Amino acid sequence: MPKVPEIKFNNGQTFPMFGLGTWKSKPGEVVQAVKDAIDIGYRHIDCAHLYGNEKEVGEAIKTKISEGVVKREDLYITSKLWCNSHRSDLVEPALKVTLKNLGLDYLDLYLIHWPVDFKAGPDLYPVDANDKFVFGNVDYVDVWKAMEEVNKKGLAKSIGISNFNKRQIERVLEKATIVPATNQIECHPHLNQKKLIEFCKSKGITVTAYSPLGSPDRPWAKPDDPKLTEDPKIVQIAAKYKKSPAQVILRYQIQRGNITIPKSVNKSRLRENLDIFDFELSSDDIAYLDTFDCNGRVCHFVEATGHPNHPFTNDDY
Repeated sequence: MPKVPEIKFNNGQTFPMFGLGTWKSKPGEVVQAVKDAIDIGYRHIDCAHLYGNEKEVGEAIKTKISEGVVKREDLYITSKLWCNSHRSDLVEPALKVTLKNLGLDYLDLYLIHWPVDFKAGPDLYPVDANDKFVFGNVDYVDVWKAMEEVNKKGLAKSIGISNFNKRQIERVLEKATIVPATNQIECHPHLNQKKLIEFCKSKGITVTAYSPLGSPDRPWAKPDDPKLTEDPKIVQIAAKYKKSPAQVILRYQIQRGNITIPKSVNKSRLRENLDIFDFELSSDDIAYLDTFDCNGRVCHFVEATGHPNHPFTNDDY
């Protein structure tokens, strides 16, 4: 497989522009998927405590290191701090749980998963007696200060944010001593995030595109929801380049300069997704794909509806 290009973070660290997403990868499937991905040439694995599969990801990493396929320093492992561990005294312990589950001494990148704070405790989605979600009141700016501390201790080589909007990034930057390395956001032709990407880049923050194929396997998808890979216009572009629609959509992100992390547990799909570095979309085709934007967000984080820091409840992109 072709070598994946790297992007340089604002702290000088380099990171592969393409990786494997593990959201929705079931514990029974993810071990083999990560092993296959590493064999195929993936070196960047995107994880999160919320996904409930980090032990299995760690098992696959350990196997591939012990087989001599890779060394630890060849891999770039990302994880994310969940919303129930935002309190300053909980950030480092939460990261250490993730490290233990993954069987690692450090992360290459650690992100605040959402700017929203839930009640601290063991429940990922704490609810009250009426089944209403219970929010906390920790300011994400204070969470960022705690993230800076785990970075200084070497527990995470780089730190960043996820699902933050422009206003929230501006507030972090006002107090930050370390600028976030990346903002991981939903990004695909139906939600191209042009304004937010331009803003992030103006601040030296890279963008990581999650759900780059529109997350067609999301649990709440309706049968008649549009599927990007089946869009006749994208199918037509793919035919021109003798590539699959998925490859065109993924290439679109790479050419926009975004780190891209599609999820798959299918070996042939893993291979196909990575095989996007031997062609280039024309500037006209990139511009055409930009016109598909319809604010078609698929990850709304409805559990946090009503929280004052819900990132999608105002017009501040």
